[in-house]
Amino acid sequence: MILDTLQNAHLYYRLGVKFIKAFEFLAQTDLTALEKGKYEIDGTNIFAMVNEYDTVDASTEQMESHKKYIDVQYMVSGSELVGHDFLLEQVPSRAYDEVADFQLFAEQPMFFSRLEKGMFAIFFPTDLHMPNIQVSTPMPVRKIVIKIAVG
Repeated sequence: MILDTLQNAHLYYRLGVKFIKAFEFLAQTDLTALEKGKYEIDGTNIFAMVNEYDTVDASTEQMESHKKYIDVQYMVSGSELVGHDFLLEQVPSRAYDEVADFQLFAEQPMFFSRLEKGMFAIFFPTDLHMPNIQVSTPMPVRKIVIKIAVG
Protein backbone atom coordinates (compact mmCIF):
# COMPACT_ATOMS: atom_id res chain seq x y z
CA MET A 1 0.00 0.00 0.00
CA ILE A 2 1.09 3.53 -0.70
CA LEU A 3 -0.19 6.78 0.85
CA ASP A 4 0.80 10.16 -0.59
CA THR A 5 -0.45 13.40 -2.12
CA LEU A 6 -1.24 13.99 -5.77
CA GLN A 7 1.63 16.50 -5.88
CA ASN A 8 3.99 13.53 -5.51
CA ALA A 9 2.29 11.28 -8.08
CA HIS A 10 5.29 11.55 -10.40
CA LEU A 11 7.29 9.51 -7.89
CA TYR A 12 5.11 6.51 -8.73
CA TYR A 13 5.27 6.73 -12.54
CA ARG A 14 7.84 3.93 -12.50
CA LEU A 15 5.01 1.59 -11.51
CA GLY A 16 4.04 1.66 -15.18
CA VAL A 17 2.04 3.32 -17.92
CA LYS A 18 -1.29 2.41 -16.30
CA PHE A 19 -0.37 4.39 -13.20
CA ILE A 20 0.76 7.34 -15.31
CA LYS A 21 -2.62 7.36 -17.08
CA ALA A 22 -4.47 7.12 -13.75
CA PHE A 23 -2.54 10.01 -12.21
CA GLU A 24 -2.92 12.11 -15.36
CA PHE A 25 -6.69 11.57 -15.19
CA LEU A 26 -6.70 12.78 -11.58
CA ALA A 27 -4.50 15.81 -12.35
CA GLN A 28 -6.15 16.89 -15.61
CA THR A 29 -9.85 16.35 -14.82
CA ASP A 30 -12.20 18.67 -12.95
CA LEU A 31 -13.09 16.04 -10.37
CA THR A 32 -15.65 18.28 -8.67
CA ALA A 33 -17.70 18.51 -11.89
CA LEU A 34 -17.94 14.77 -12.61
CA GLU A 35 -21.26 13.10 -11.99
CA LYS A 36 -21.27 10.03 -9.76
CA GLY A 37 -20.60 6.92 -11.84
CA LYS A 38 -18.03 5.03 -13.87
CA TYR A 39 -15.61 6.61 -16.38
CA GLU A 40 -13.40 4.62 -18.75
CA ILE A 41 -9.81 5.78 -18.98
CA ASP A 42 -8.46 2.80 -20.95
CA GLY A 43 -11.34 0.38 -21.41
CA THR A 44 -11.43 -2.31 -18.73
CA ASN A 45 -7.69 -1.84 -18.04
CA ILE A 46 -8.18 1.47 -16.23
CA PHE A 47 -11.43 3.09 -15.14
CA ALA A 48 -12.55 5.56 -12.51
CA MET A 49 -15.54 5.44 -10.21
CA VAL A 50 -16.84 8.69 -8.71
CA ASN A 51 -18.29 8.07 -5.25
CA GLU A 52 -20.09 10.30 -2.76
CA TYR A 53 -21.13 9.00 0.65
CA ASP A 54 -21.13 9.69 4.37
CA THR A 55 -18.39 8.02 6.39
CA VAL A 56 -19.43 5.30 8.84
CA ASP A 57 -18.32 3.76 12.13
CA ALA A 58 -15.60 1.09 11.79
CA SER A 59 -17.62 -1.39 13.86
CA THR A 60 -20.06 -1.81 10.95
CA GLU A 61 -17.41 -2.55 8.31
CA GLN A 62 -15.02 -5.30 7.22
CA MET A 63 -11.74 -5.21 5.34
CA GLU A 64 -11.72 -6.08 1.65
CA SER A 65 -9.24 -7.11 -1.01
CA HIS A 66 -9.26 -7.48 -4.78
CA LYS A 67 -7.55 -9.88 -7.17
CA LYS A 68 -8.08 -8.41 -10.65
CA TYR A 69 -7.62 -4.70 -9.92
CA ILE A 70 -5.37 -2.37 -7.96
CA ASP A 71 -7.21 0.50 -6.24
CA VAL A 72 -6.01 4.09 -6.44
CA GLN A 73 -8.32 5.93 -4.04
CA TYR A 74 -8.16 9.73 -4.30
CA MET A 75 -9.89 12.08 -1.85
CA VAL A 76 -11.57 15.00 -3.64
CA SER A 77 -13.29 16.40 -0.55
CA GLY A 78 -13.90 15.38 3.03
CA SER A 79 -11.81 13.23 5.29
CA GLU A 80 -11.90 9.56 6.24
CA LEU A 81 -9.96 6.86 7.98
CA VAL A 82 -8.86 3.77 6.08
CA GLY A 83 -7.98 0.60 7.93
CA HIS A 84 -5.09 -1.51 6.59
CA ASP A 85 -3.49 -4.87 6.99
CA PHE A 86 -1.46 -7.30 4.93
CA LEU A 87 -3.25 -10.21 3.28
CA LEU A 88 -1.46 -13.19 4.79
CA GLU A 89 -3.35 -16.24 6.05
CA GLN A 90 -6.68 -14.63 6.97
CA VAL A 91 -9.79 -16.58 6.01
CA PRO A 92 -12.41 -14.55 4.12
CA SER A 93 -15.70 -13.92 5.88
CA ARG A 94 -17.21 -13.56 2.41
CA ALA A 95 -15.72 -15.66 -0.36
CA TYR A 96 -14.19 -14.02 -3.41
CA ASP A 97 -16.79 -12.71 -5.87
CA GLU A 98 -15.14 -12.92 -9.29
CA VAL A 99 -17.65 -10.62 -11.00
CA ALA A 100 -17.42 -7.86 -8.37
CA ASP A 101 -13.69 -8.57 -7.73
CA PHE A 102 -13.72 -8.48 -3.95
CA GLN A 103 -13.69 -10.57 -0.84
CA LEU A 104 -14.29 -9.55 2.78
CA PHE A 105 -12.37 -10.24 5.99
CA ALA A 106 -13.75 -9.87 9.52
CA GLU A 107 -10.39 -9.23 11.25
CA GLN A 108 -9.74 -5.76 12.58
CA PRO A 109 -7.19 -3.64 10.69
CA MET A 110 -3.61 -3.55 11.96
CA PHE A 111 -3.68 0.26 11.67
CA PHE A 112 -5.64 3.22 10.29
CA SER A 113 -4.51 6.10 8.09
CA ARG A 114 -6.34 9.37 7.55
CA LEU A 115 -7.06 10.43 3.96
CA GLU A 116 -7.60 14.14 3.42
CA LYS A 117 -8.40 16.23 0.35
CA GLY A 118 -5.59 15.88 -2.21
CA MET A 119 -4.30 12.56 -0.86
CA PHE A 120 -4.38 9.13 -2.49
CA ALA A 121 -3.91 5.56 -1.37
CA ILE A 122 -2.87 2.64 -3.57
CA PHE A 123 -4.02 -0.82 -2.52
CA PHE A 124 -2.52 -3.85 -4.26
CA PRO A 125 -4.09 -7.35 -4.21
CA THR A 126 -1.91 -8.20 -1.18
CA ASP A 127 -3.37 -5.28 0.81
CA LEU A 128 -6.47 -5.54 2.95
CA HIS A 129 -8.26 -2.21 3.31
CA MET A 130 -11.33 -0.80 5.06
CA PRO A 131 -12.24 2.59 3.55
CA ASN A 132 -15.14 4.96 4.31
CA ILE A 133 -14.52 5.16 8.07
CA GLN A 134 -15.49 8.29 10.01
CA VAL A 135 -12.75 10.28 11.72
CA SER A 136 -14.93 11.29 14.68
CA THR A 137 -18.46 11.76 13.33
CA PRO A 138 -20.05 10.93 9.96
CA MET A 139 -18.89 13.30 7.21
CA PRO A 140 -19.78 13.64 3.52
CA VAL A 141 -16.94 12.52 1.25
CA ARG A 142 -16.26 12.71 -2.47
CA LYS A 143 -13.72 10.16 -3.61
CA ILE A 144 -12.47 8.84 -6.93
CA VAL A 145 -11.48 5.18 -7.05
CA ILE A 146 -9.41 4.28 -10.08
CA LYS A 147 -9.24 0.58 -10.86
CA ILE A 148 -6.04 -0.56 -12.59
CA ALA A 149 -6.01 -4.08 -14.04
CA VAL A 150 -3.31 -6.33 -12.62
CA GLY A 151 -0.80 -7.44 -15.22
